Amino acid sequence: MKVLLVSLNRLAVPYPVYPLGLDHVAGALEPRHQPRILDLCRCPQGEERQAIAEAVREFAPDAVGVSLRNIDNTDAAELRGFLAEMKAVVAAVKQATDAPVVLGGAGYTIFPGDLVEALGADFGIIGEGERMAELLAALEEERPVEGLPFVAVRGRPAAEPVPWDGTPRRSDPRLNPRLDHYLSRGGMLNLQTKRGCPFRCVYCTYPAIEGRQMRLFAPAEVAATARRLQEAGAKYLFITDSVFNAHPEQSLEIGREFRKAGLTIPWGGYFSPRTVPEGYYRELVDCGLTHAEFGTDVLSEAMIARVGKSFTVAEALAAHRAAVEAGVHTAHFLLLGGPGESPETVEETLDNCERLERTALFFFCGMRIYPRTPLFDLALKEGQIQPGQDLLEPVFYRPKSISFEQALERVSARAAGRHNWIVGSGGEKSARLVARLHERGHVGPLWEHLVS
Repeated sequence: MKVLLVSLNRLAVPYPVYPLGLDHVAGALEPRHQPRILDLCRCPQGEERQAIAEAVREFAPDAVGVSLRNIDNTDAAELRGFLAEMKAVVAAVKQATDAPVVLGGAGYTIFPGDLVEALGADFGIIGEGERMAELLAALEEERPVEGLPFVAVRGRPAAEPVPWDGTPRRSDPRLNPRLDHYLSRGGMLNLQTKRGCPFRCVYCTYPAIEGRQMRLFAPAEVAATARRLQEAGAKYLFITDSVFNAHPEQSLEIGREFRKAGLTIPWGGYFSPRTVPEGYYRELVDCGLTHAEFGTDVLSEAMIARVGKSFTVAEALAAHRAAVEAGVHTAHFLLLGGPGESPETVEETLDNCERLERTALFFFCGMRIYPRTPLFDLALKEGQIQPGQDLLEPVFYRPKSISFEQALERVSARAAGRHNWIVGSGGEKSARLVARLHERGHVGPLWEHLVS
C-alpha cells in the first residue's frame, strides 16, 4: 500500500522540531508498504490545503496517516490551541482522497476517542505509531480491525494504549530531502535512546503514551543513527527521551558509543536533576554533550513531594553544580501552580532558583490537566473537572492558596531585568533572537546566549 504520512506540527518557536516519530513509522512500514512523508512545518502559512491536494494527486495514497504532536502549547500565559488546525488538515485530506485517514502521535494518544470523533478520521493508532503496519495489514487483507486493541475506530470507544514491543527503525535520513528546512534553521536533528518513563510526575502524559517500563535501545545502534544524521548534515543532535539520564548506565554507554562512532557534533537532551554517578557529566562532556535541559519544575521540598518528583532540593542543586562544573550549558524548566502551591512555596522555589548559577530559567505557571494522570484524578476528586468533561480545550489545575495570576505576578516581578529568567517560552521576542543567531551560523537551542 502507498501511505502518505502527514506531520501536522507547525510550531516553530523557539525552533522547528523535526518529525522523528514519522521517520520511525515510515521505517516500520517499509519494505511491505511504500510510505511518503508530507511535513507541513515546511509549508508556508495558508498553503496547507494546496500542499495536501498536490501530494495526494501526485502520490495517490491508499491510506493517509496524520501525526498530532501537540493539542496545544500548554502555556497558560500565552495559550495557543491547535484543534482548529487539526480539523482543517483532516478536512483537506478527506476532500482530496477517499483513502482511510488514520490519526496517531503523542497528542492523539492523550485523547484517542475524542479526536477520532472530533476530526472525523476513520481510525487512530493508540500509543506508538509503528503499529500502523498491523492496521494496514488488516485493511489490505480485508480482516476486521476490531481485534486490534491499539486501534480506535470512529463510533467505537477507544482502548487504553498498549506499549509496542518492537524495535524502532528509522528511515535513512540521508535519503530525506525534508532535512534542509531544519538544517538551515539551527542544524538540529533528533533521535531517541529509549522509551517508557518510570517517573510519577502528577501532570505528565509520558507514562500513558509510552508506558512506565523503560525499553532501552542498543547504544551501538543509536550511535550508528547519530553518525548517519551527522553525515546527512546535522550540526547538533537533540535526544528526545522523556529523561535521558533516567537510566544513568545506559546514557553513559550511549555517550561512549557516540565517541566510538566518530560523532563530532554537539548534542543535548532532557535531564532530571537527580543524583548520578561521580564524574557522570564530565564523561558525557568528553563524549560531546553540550546542553542539559533539566525538568526541575519546583524547588520547594513540599511541592517536590506533591508534584511527584524523584529528587530533593539538595540533590537538584548538586546536579546543577556537577553539570556546570563539567562545562555543560544548563537550563531549568519550572512549572508552578500544582497541588498545594501557595505564596510560600512559590517564594521558596524562586529563592532556590537564585542559587542556580550560570543557567537559563524558564518559568511556566499553570498545570494542564490531561486524562490518565494523577492530576486528572485529583482534579476530579476536588470537583475542578467533571466526569466526561471535554478536555480538548485546555483546563488548568487551580490550587486553593494562590491563583495563576498571583503566581505569574510573583515570578514576573522576580524575573524583571534578568535576561536568563524567562517567563514562558519567551514568545516572539525569543523567536526573533533565535532566528537571527541561526542566520549567523549558530547551532543548537541557543538559550545559553541568555546567560551573562
